[in-house]
Amino acid sequence: MGLRKLKPVTPGTRFRVINGFDAITTSTPEKSLLVPKKKTGGRNNTGKMTMRYHGGGHKRMYRVIDFKRDKEGIPAKVATIEYDPNRSAFIALLHYVDGEKRYIIAPNGLTVGMTVMSGKSATPDLGNALYLSDIPLGTIISCIELKPGQGAKIVRSAGSFAQLLARDGKYAVVKLPSGETRQILVTCKAMIGSVSNSDHSLVVSGKAGRSRWLGRRPRTRGVAMNPVDHPMGGGEGRASGGHPRSRKGIPAKGYKTRNRKKYSNSLIIERRKK
Repeated sequence: MGLRKLKPVTPGTRFRVINGFDAITTSTPEKSLLVPKKKTGGRNNTGKMTMRYHGGGHKRMYRVIDFKRDKEGIPAKVATIEYDPNRSAFIALLHYVDGEKRYIIAPNGLTVGMTVMSGKSATPDLGNALYLSDIPLGTIISCIELKPGQGAKIVRSAGSFAQLLARDGKYAVVKLPSGETRQILVTCKAMIGSVSNSDHSLVVSGKAGRSRWLGRRPRTRGVAMNPVDHPMGGGEGRASGGHPRSRKGIPAKGYKTRNRKKYSNSLIIERRKK
């Protein structure tokens, strides 16, 4: 998957770097797996704005993704690799031998015509979903469940991957993209391979308008506000703003906000990198 740097024929294309979309095989999604997606503009059911800097953007349809991979023992052929506007990774359309169609998060290297499977009878090959108890140690994995049968919850964004390090009783030890090493039940599933579209982090939008297309409105800096609006606002002249903190006064850059009583604290072997 290559990147394309555009010629500077306009100010908007001068620094723009876009994805080549070499892996994409079709521009038409599977109609039976689409559901409407309504925009909120950052407002709740009473019309009050509860999230700032949301609104606008291109209309989207949601692609129903199979995160559970619960169709076990039935092989499926990869029909297409598609773009999904709702996530950074690409998705793959599977045609099961019994006629059902499902979308999954596409792993890096998956191509049209390949066969994937999930469950106990699946082999640890690219795109297959296996229980952590059946995956060889050292394998690169993604789309990992945190509770059995819950569906993939972590390591789902473009280019991300985790590594299965060890197994100890009913737990598997997994190193996550953040650098955190934690225990996950061996009865949870994971997909073999890293997530597709690994060049996503290298894309440069080139102009403010592309953020508006994605539904992001202009964000006002805290130091540009008045003291009544933000802890970092006010001051004579261009003040630095003091200690970096959020609008509600929570310090940034090193302040720990994790709950000390969180259930998963006992499962974390090594905290993420600072």
